[in-house]
Amino acid sequence: MSPAIPAHDPAIRSIRARKDHCCYGMGLGIIILDDVYPGFPGDVRNAIAYPFPIQYEIAEGVDIKQLVRGEDKGVLLRPVLAAARKLEHMRCRAIAAECGYFAWFQNEIAAAENVPVFSSSLMQVPMAQTLIGSDRVVGIPVSESNELHDRHLTSVGVQLGSNYVVGGAMDDGKCPQFNSLWTKDLRPDIPTADYAEAERELLSVAREFAAGHPSMGAMVLECTGFRPFARAIQHEIDMPVFSWSTLLDYAYSVSAHRDFYGHVQDFNDLQSPEPSMFFGERTLTAVLFPPS
Repeated sequence: MSPAIPAHDPAIRSIRARKDHCCYGMGLGIIILDDVYPGFPGDVRNAIAYPFPIQYEIAEGVDIKQLVRGEDKGVLLRPVLAAARKLEHMRCRAIAAECGYFAWFQNEIAAAENVPVFSSSLMQVPMAQTLIGSDRVVGIPVSESNELHDRHLTSVGVQLGSNYVVGGAMDDGKCPQFNSLWTKDLRPDIPTADYAEAERELLSVAREFAAGHPSMGAMVLECTGFRPFARAIQHEIDMPVFSWSTLLDYAYSVSAHRDFYGHVQDFNDLQSPEPSMFFGERTLTAVLFPPS
């Protein structure tokens, strides 16, 4: 008879308070823009698709227009740091943000907090460059190319003039579904978007961007709203695709590394022909033996 599955994690035998900890079991803290618009599952501001705990905190008074197009970004630093501070106080293991243009504040947030800071998907550009070699380029589709400045790149370790190319996914009205969500002068009173249309628009942009740069060897998606379509983009252009999803999965793994469980026996060395259960310290792993 197989042993009963435990009613709770057998490694947890007791709990005790930690100094200044009000919350427990925390994962990633995410700074959210003070802006009202929905996100498809996979969008950073949609909590449903995360495989780990998250905690949102709004950067009060900081909306898309100010962050992306505002000329004086210095006035946004205080509310951004305030949001980061609250997330750290809640004992989030790492801090991220929902828009790639938060890269502007990477150094300031990292200097102010005592947990790792992943402010922008653009942080993955140097890694992508290393992976594909210097003879190929990394494509960086951003929401608006004219609003991506040198500081956005240098703040996250990108060497200016190195092997990357930037393209504006929403330039020249190429993605009206995203304008309907994010662009205050163009979106309706109730921001809305159609998934199939948004995917079609973004795939067209990605396909054209890749075709225009035959030496492109990887793509890094800057925008939080591109994340739900990352798999479709990869299928379309057939190259490595980095997104907010790959960044946040990495962020959580380095701040809360998983353990490993299983067995060390070879199937041929095991005597029982019946399915068996092997217990790790924290996880129950089922091993089904093939018929003899």
